[in-house]
Amino acid sequence: MFRKGLRIVMAAVAVAPLLTGAAWAAGGQMTIIVNDPANPYWLTEGNIAKATAEKLGYTATVSAHKGDTNTESNLIDTAITNKSVAIILDPANADGSVGAVKKAVAAGIPVVLVNAEINQEGLAKAQLVSNNAQGAALGAQQWVESVGDKGKYAELLGAPSDNNAATRSNGYETVLTQYPDLQKVAKEVANWDRTQGHDKMQSMLQANPDIIGVISGNDEMALGAIAALKEAGKLAKIKVGGFDGSPDAVAAIKAGELQYTVLQPVATFSAEAVKQADNVIKTGSTGAKSEKQLFDCILITKDNVDKYTAPFVLSQ
Repeated sequence: MFRKGLRIVMAAVAVAPLLTGAAWAAGGQMTIIVNDPANPYWLTEGNIAKATAEKLGYTATVSAHKGDTNTESNLIDTAITNKSVAIILDPANADGSVGAVKKAVAAGIPVVLVNAEINQEGLAKAQLVSNNAQGAALGAQQWVESVGDKGKYAELLGAPSDNNAATRSNGYETVLTQYPDLQKVAKEVANWDRTQGHDKMQSMLQANPDIIGVISGNDEMALGAIAALKEAGKLAKIKVGGFDGSPDAVAAIKAGELQYTVLQPVATFSAEAVKQADNVIKTGSTGAKSEKQLFDCILITKDNVDKYTAPFVLSQ
């Protein structure tokens, strides 16, 4: 009886690694939720995350909340219903997305956040974001070099619900206030959107026709501003700086229309987010030293723009 029991136990031990390996190989579904793939930044985020998940043996779906927390909550519900093994989420709102993350965690699904943070630690397994303060300082310093240290300027800000908007704006402010002859005479929220950037630029230009430059929280708003300045015949006199490192921004730098952009390494941290989710599934840990992880940004100007080899990738 003892020997029979021992054989059963030993057989179970022998089979366990095989079963575990099979489960790992099977992968399961990984749900990826981005903001809005109409923006090339978020399109790349979803594409890279999906490709990385599939390479690791998972099935992957990409959906978008477009900044709406109700849509985000519904997408989390779908992920739970579909028994997702992990969720990669670009949160819609620093405060408003906390509930959605809690819901996933309560269902036993690990969540890894990318690009934007939530205002609560200890829920997500990891929060991987660009070093926005470092990137903003890079951008503002280049903006002064491109535009000059005297005159009036305007600023386009991203969505207030996204902590990145304030971080970048504060980073710009820290640098630009060191130049007493620079005067910010206008600022408008354009919600990361090209059309809104265009329209807000038009209104700011009408009220302040003598500005010398525009500093923007992202490339889409900057490109909208450039379109408005072209229409007004002012682009030669008013210089624009961006942030993201999008393909269209790179093209605008090559065309001499945009002074610079600050590359966010979204291609890098989107892949890393999936790898860390994979680690959590297999080992219970991301393998990273901390929940919040910052990835440094890189300045792109006419001097190094030819090293841009793929969307949001600059070869070193």
